[in-house]
Amino acid sequence: MISQLIENARKIIFKFGSNTLAGNDGRINSALLSEFAGQAVELIKKGKQIVIVSSGAQVAGLSKMDKWARKQDIHYRQALCAVGQVELMDAWSNAFEQYGFRIAQIPLTREDFNDPNRTLNMRNTLFTLVDEGVIPIINENDTVSVEEIKIGDNDTLAARSAILWSADLLILFSDIDGLYDKNPKEFPQAALVEEVRSIEEVRKNIMIGKTNSFGTGGITTKLDAAELALSYGIAAILAHGGRPRCVEALASGAQKGTVFLV
Repeated sequence: MISQLIENARKIIFKFGSNTLAGNDGRINSALLSEFAGQAVELIKKGKQIVIVSSGAQVAGLSKMDKWARKQDIHYRQALCAVGQVELMDAWSNAFEQYGFRIAQIPLTREDFNDPNRTLNMRNTLFTLVDEGVIPIINENDTVSVEEIKIGDNDTLAARSAILWSADLLILFSDIDGLYDKNPKEFPQAALVEEVRSIEEVRKNIMIGKTNSFGTGGITTKLDAAELALSYGIAAILAHGGRPRCVEALASGAQKGTVFLV
């Protein structure tokens, strides 16, 4: 089912969580970005269009300003993200530049989605960039976001972006292989749920785990994002983004994940 969805989709949004982008040393995993960029370019050559929603500003910031690691003051956290945004976009730019592609950053807040004029401008910008062969990188504008305007997590941002762009498919990359009936990090015997057609039933029957140290979301935000995308007829996939050549593996059926269908 996953391979069929990827084959049939023309417009795909890929979302990368902080834990997927961070290497073992806590810094941005440039090798992972480079490998993904090569696979994304192959999809583009097949006529598909790609948009990326990327977490990782805070992780990237910590790699440069580790002396701020334990500071919890909101101004330091936003300043850390301001430093990290540059590093994160530079990493994405380097990944795609080797294949002859440019990227563009689109930082957003909740207010942007609530204002009709901004929404129209965002949509037009997305279409223009993609039509011109530029890879849009969307992320939350953490440097200005406060609780009143914060989207809250990039899973929700990815779903909203998929709706805005009229995407065919939303792929949420995480550091787990998909949805399990229990938290696989706590229960080794947890079973992978490969297909979901009722998120309401899933919420009743699975054990929701805790958020880890890097990410702002957890499985709950991924379920919410999938549900939001499905409400607009957009199928969603949850899969491990750190597996070797994960896009190709998912497309060929060699890698499993969870697919969310109407």
